[in-house]
Parts: sequence; C-alpha cells; structure tokens
Amino acid sequence: MVLGRMKLEPLLSDWAQGVMQQAQAEEAFSEGKRTFSQRLPEIAREAFGIVKSVLPYVLIGIGIGAAMHGFIPTGFFEAYISKENPLAVPLAVILGVPMYSNAAGVLPIIQVLVQKGVPLGTAIAFMMAVVGLSLPEATLLKKVMSWKLIAIFFGTVTFFIILSGYFFNVIL
Repeated sequence: MVLGRMKLEPLLSDWAQGVMQQAQAEEAFSEGKRTFSQRLPEIAREAFGIVKSVLPYVLIGIGIGAAMHGFIPTGFFEAYISKENPLAVPLAVILGVPMYSNAAGVLPIIQVLVQKGVPLGTAIAFMMAVVGLSLPEATLLKKVMSWKLIAIFFGTVTFFIILSGYFFNVIL
C-alpha cells in the first residue's frame, strides 16, 4: 500500500516500461479480435523470451545464496539475535538479506532458532528478510527495476519487517 502510493512507475527499467506500453497498445488494438488459442503461440514466445532474459539473474541469485549459505558458521545467529540484544530484530533482518530461500525452506531454521531462545518476532523478521529481501532477489529485480527503485523497495520493506518483528516480540 505504501509503495503503491509513492507513484514509482517511472523508476521501472526501460525494458519493463516498454513491455507495459506494448501490452497496453496491443490490448487497445486487438481487443476482442483474437481468441486465446490464436494468441497462444505469441504468448509462448513472449514467455520464453522473458524466461531467457531472466535466467542469468536467477543463476546469479542461486550462486550468491549458495555461497552465503556455505560461509555462515553454526551458532552464529543464536549468539547475536538473542532476547538480551535490543537490536536483535534489525540485526536478524540484516543477517537474512544475504541468504536465499523460500518460506518452506527457512521454516526448519526458524524452528531451531526459536527452540534456542530467539524471540518469535525476531525469528519471523529473519524469515521475512530471507524470503523477501535477499541479494539474489535484488539481482532478479534489476531486470524490471532501476537501482533507485530497488533501494526504495528494500528500504520500505525492511522498515516494515523490523516494525513487525518488534510488534510480534511485544505481543507474543
């Protein structure tokens, strides 16, 4: 909601703006003239083109995530994001950014952190950062966003993840 009100569309990459303009022009020109089956070959070509152009970013993202996953020592998180640290939530968010996982993949890690005494709100903030703010994600977003828009997106999402982490620590 906050990002939507910022009117950030001009900060999309030239490629994304071109795709949006092309889609709007095609919709206005061919509205109701072709069936789905007639448009299917064009849709398939466009989808393949998008996958082909995004694939290098996906591979870079997976590589960054794998490298970071292999270099973080065991017990590192429990030592720095405990109940005693008032900056545990922002630190958990910062520590989650270099990692790359989906929500299902990070749940076992969250379970272990909570069992080791990490507050639930801090663990949830860490999970949201891993899933929504990873460096690999930024490399993927670069295809459709300018660096300025990526920074605004990451800053806004980081702020609200930290806010929700503290909130859940208070109520849970």
